[in-house]
Amino acid sequence: MRSLYAGVSGLQNHQTRMDVIGNNIANVNTTGFKRGRVNFQDMISQQVSGAAKPTDELGGVNPKDVGLGMTIATIEQVFTQGNLQSTGVSTDVAVQGNGFFVVKNGEQSFYTRNGVFGLDKDGTLVNPANGLRVQGWMARDLNGEQIIQTSATPTDLVIPVGSKDPAKETNNVLFACNLNKNTPEILPGAAANDVAKGTWTTEQKIYDSFGNEHLLSISFRRVVGDPNAWDATVNVDADNADFTQTRVGLGSTDGMTNTFRVEFDNFGALRRVTDSSDAVSNDSGEIILTTSYTVPEAELDENGNPLRHTFNVNLGTIGSFKNTITQSASKSTTKAYSQDGYTLGYLDNFKIDSSGIITGVYSNGTNRQIGQLALATFSNDRGLEKAGDNTYVETNNSGQANIGESGVAGKGKLLAGALEMSNVDLSEQMTDMIVTQRGFQSNAKTITTADTLLETVLSLKR
Repeated sequence: MRSLYAGVSGLQNHQTRMDVIGNNIANVNTTGFKRGRVNFQDMISQQVSGAAKPTDELGGVNPKDVGLGMTIATIEQVFTQGNLQSTGVSTDVAVQGNGFFVVKNGEQSFYTRNGVFGLDKDGTLVNPANGLRVQGWMARDLNGEQIIQTSATPTDLVIPVGSKDPAKETNNVLFACNLNKNTPEILPGAAANDVAKGTWTTEQKIYDSFGNEHLLSISFRRVVGDPNAWDATVNVDADNADFTQTRVGLGSTDGMTNTFRVEFDNFGALRRVTDSSDAVSNDSGEIILTTSYTVPEAELDENGNPLRHTFNVNLGTIGSFKNTITQSASKSTTKAYSQDGYTLGYLDNFKIDSSGIITGVYSNGTNRQIGQLALATFSNDRGLEKAGDNTYVETNNSGQANIGESGVAGKGKLLAGALEMSNVDLSEQMTDMIVTQRGFQSNAKTITTADTLLETVLSLKR
């Protein structure tokens, strides 16, 4: 009878193992699926006789036990890394390493490795299969800069597709051009062609508060009799110079006219700048010229004067050759290399980097941080409980979720435009299926053999 019931336990538990293997094979192409594994252990044994210790006359005797079958020790998830598959979909995200995405249904939190995400009609980042909302941190505006506070409680991530990025006036223009040392000096009364040959003009687009585009031009001419000095003339919209009335000066206020003089040392590095009011720059540090112009089609100020916009022209650092205007015996370079203004734009697209930061790309060429995806890790991820839809919930033995940004405290990195495939190995599952089948057949044979023995016992009476 004992062998009969041992065979029954073997049949039942091998069937359970077959169920797990069948589920693994069924989910071989399920995104982010983690295969299950069944471990067996023997059941309690019946002791026929106990152990005896050695005596002076006899040696010790070992115990005699008869096993009563087997049972399932564990059915656990194996969280090994699945292969990553490129999809080209910007909202698809894969985790490379440890961690789970955090998704919510109301106040109930779920955790998943499935990174198939999309936007609903409100722009909320969700799992489109079940509507669970992806959690993370939204960026906050702090003095004009987008800040993401990952120490805060995660919230729903909302992508404001089509939202406006208001126009921003230019506040800073950075110069790093080179002036050719061999440019000829232009004497007073020279012909127009000679003047053009001896003048180098740089141009840069700038923007007013309405987002209107203007053209900032700075023309440099060698100073006669001074081999290391250049006179510069600044104009905003040179073809409308009588209206814009460009002025430039050193310090916090603009100067009297639109001219200044720049001087270099014998190595070609910036030495000093003098404005039209004879103000001279310091002997070290950055050279910043305050520039202003009249903004067209703007309302008059409280004094009835046209609105003037002021911005800074940064010529670089005295004595430096990096990102600074220089004088060298090589071809003059073209223009300023940076300005911070732009026109009105709309959110056209967004991208997700390896840290989970969501960056919005606007039609005016600007980029803005929108938010960041959160990742959760657990002390014992095998203690998580399956909740369906490729999700898990925490249990008493998994520990509480440690939620933070990717790449920190053991959390993996994120890869946008890709998905994690199932970690089911078909060859391994097929082999386990054969072993399980043979185990089931052997236990069935145990039952039939035990039945034959019982039949023999019953036939003793005949």
